[in-house]
Amino acid sequence: MSIISNCTEAAIKEAASTLIRGDLVAFPTETVYGLGADATNKDAIARIYKVKGRPEGHPLIVHISSLSNLDKWARDIPEYAVNLARAFWPGPMTLILARKELAKNSITGSQDNVGLRVPSHPIAQALLKEFEYRGGLGVAAPSANRFGAVSPTTARAVEIELADFLSENDQILDGGPCSIGVESTIINCTQNKPTILRPGAVTKEMIEVTLRIFIDIDISSTTSEKVKASGLLESHYSPYAKVFLTGSPTFGDGFIALDSFTTPVGAVRVASPKNNEEYAQVLYEAFRLADIKGLRRVFVIPPTGDGIALAINDRLSKSAFEK
Repeated sequence: MSIISNCTEAAIKEAASTLIRGDLVAFPTETVYGLGADATNKDAIARIYKVKGRPEGHPLIVHISSLSNLDKWARDIPEYAVNLARAFWPGPMTLILARKELAKNSITGSQDNVGLRVPSHPIAQALLKEFEYRGGLGVAAPSANRFGAVSPTTARAVEIELADFLSENDQILDGGPCSIGVESTIINCTQNKPTILRPGAVTKEMIEVTLRIFIDIDISSTTSEKVKASGLLESHYSPYAKVFLTGSPTFGDGFIALDSFTTPVGAVRVASPKNNEEYAQVLYEAFRLADIKGLRRVFVIPPTGDGIALAINDRLSKSAFEK
């Protein structure tokens, strides 16, 4: 495994070659770091599942460089989905669409749907374009962490999570801290009307303004009757420390809240975001810091309001879920 800190044009070309060979490349997006593999290479996809310890049947998101590649992977694309793609791609939004033959069971969880995203991070964009220039069609990339753990928002976090599981031919591209910090909004576009399955930085309000309709949010856990997508399990995004969303910390407990809240006496402050956008950006690193400090409990005062606060609270509720 090699970590590439200077992502030059030559480094991007080498990373694309790594993907073409069937090896793995962890790369930054604006949301979190992804663990990428050639989405058409069954063996490479199998390695993603092995490296992450991800149970079979959990679908992966395919990353493409632009809207123009959408119809290679999806069919029966509704007009509203195209409008969403035009408005928010490249960006932190994943669309669930009816799949074409190119999207195999190994990446769809044996569903008739596939998740597709166009990330906006410049390194992700450069990698995808170079990969496609060399004949690649898409990069499957879940978050670059062990299954159920906290998603990485820095290259160092990827290294901590996966160094013991990656091979010497795999790569990590260091693009600095992710600007958003929580995973993409997932929107089910297989019905007459879109539904948000996982909230993110593309918010309900933004979608409704774009489409001029009211939409629903369905973030309940998956069942056999529902569309399956990444990050929808009741328990997910969890640090080793136990997370509490109610109650008060005592001496030696971790504490996360907006900076307007005073740190309780004896608590260990691990994050003091100034607003909800910064809250999203620093949340996962705060969880990692709590684990590095060996804290056994972290008490969180969740943010209030709409917008990205819904995404933060979704991740917090999953991180605190009693297994």
